[in-house]
Amino acid sequence: MKITTPIVDFIQTYIGKHPLRLHMPGHKGASLLGFEAYDITEVAGADSLYEAEGIIRESESNASLLFGCPTYYSTEGSSQCIRAMLYLVALYAREQGIDRPLVLAGRNAHKTFLSAVGLLDLDVEWLYPEHEHGYLACPISPHGLVNELTRLETEGRLPTAVYLTSPDYLGNMVDVERLSAVCHGFGVLLVVDNAHGAYLHFLPDSRHPMDLGADLCCDSAHKTLPVLTGGAYLHIGAHLPMELKSQAKQALALFGSTSPSYLILQSLDAVNALLASQDYASSLTEMAKRVEACRIKLHEHGLHAPANDEPLKLTLYPHHHGYTGIEVAQYLRERNIECEFADPDHVVLMFTPAITDGDMERLTEVLLSLPRRAPLFLCPPPLVPPERVTTVREALLSPSEELPVTKCVGRVLAAATVGCPPAVPIVVSGERIDESALACFSYYGVEFCRVITE
Repeated sequence: MKITTPIVDFIQTYIGKHPLRLHMPGHKGASLLGFEAYDITEVAGADSLYEAEGIIRESESNASLLFGCPTYYSTEGSSQCIRAMLYLVALYAREQGIDRPLVLAGRNAHKTFLSAVGLLDLDVEWLYPEHEHGYLACPISPHGLVNELTRLETEGRLPTAVYLTSPDYLGNMVDVERLSAVCHGFGVLLVVDNAHGAYLHFLPDSRHPMDLGADLCCDSAHKTLPVLTGGAYLHIGAHLPMELKSQAKQALALFGSTSPSYLILQSLDAVNALLASQDYASSLTEMAKRVEACRIKLHEHGLHAPANDEPLKLTLYPHHHGYTGIEVAQYLRERNIECEFADPDHVVLMFTPAITDGDMERLTEVLLSLPRRAPLFLCPPPLVPPERVTTVREALLSPSEELPVTKCVGRVLAAATVGCPPAVPIVVSGERIDESALACFSYYGVEFCRVITE
């Protein structure tokens, strides 16, 4: 497939003319870090991200062709796309005469979901794991979703949308195909945070949510593709009404900067040509084989690394080897290997074709050199659904104070101030902090909370 790179080509031509830059940015193309010449604003011919008619529209059309659905760019990550998706859900509800739509969401949603819910004043019901899991994973079965939707329908509160995170931070994926069929059977939209799965479309058998029936989906291109940090996609599904599809750009503009990064736009543009090549699809397949070979070797050595649903993520569970995830991450760091994420229970390693055979050999050797110790018998505290006291919006907009978590029992959380990674709140804004939440905070090293002022 022949794919053009109109944004990259335009800026290369612009640089070649050596113009006197009497426009923003203030560096005027002079080199400080080395990339400034490529950093421009909406000069004549450069198009405008949210009113795209020229080179950006052409580039987004290329991305749409690659993904097989209408696809739009974000230069502010999946966070911008998540807010845009929920705005479109709110519009969809309004068209059905629903003033305050309900969203049924997996409990492992990113904190950006909460900020969007607060900004748009949506109501939320939580889907909890059907079996005991930590707060990062939330496996939902089609049968379980049917039960939840049936319950809500009986109560006269059928949600406008179901919101799921797949893949999650640990590499687990839900059955989007069957879950989307359930949603559509109830007349409900399926919205998927696919931030960790942009590459899934380019595997031999696509596992991308848009190929499996999702109505709205976001990808953080920068997480798994060779794209600069902040590059992301908003995908629009075939089942979404045409009037909503036409408002996708409006939805992104509502939450986006009026000065989108042209460095990120060039990166998104350039990767289209790479994704169109058969070589890249082959390199993904080969990388998945190398990750699996590494996993098997580690597993045979006694370092617990179960098979992931997501083929380019390796998640270690090192308790059997005598370590916490944080200790293994430090062991790797001391040998100049940096992991994606570590907590008391896990170490998450992410791979792309940019990782060489030599890199894989080095990682494997380092992990195999980890001395085995007596097993640890740690277990994260169970996730107990907290009491909901007020709405997310009311909590976020209430006067608040920051206190040590030991002084927060009985108080109502104002803001879910969790870091990224993985940015999955233990307690949600508007919920009461109880002793079980305190145990989770202690286990995961959370020392302070922002609570509603009494």
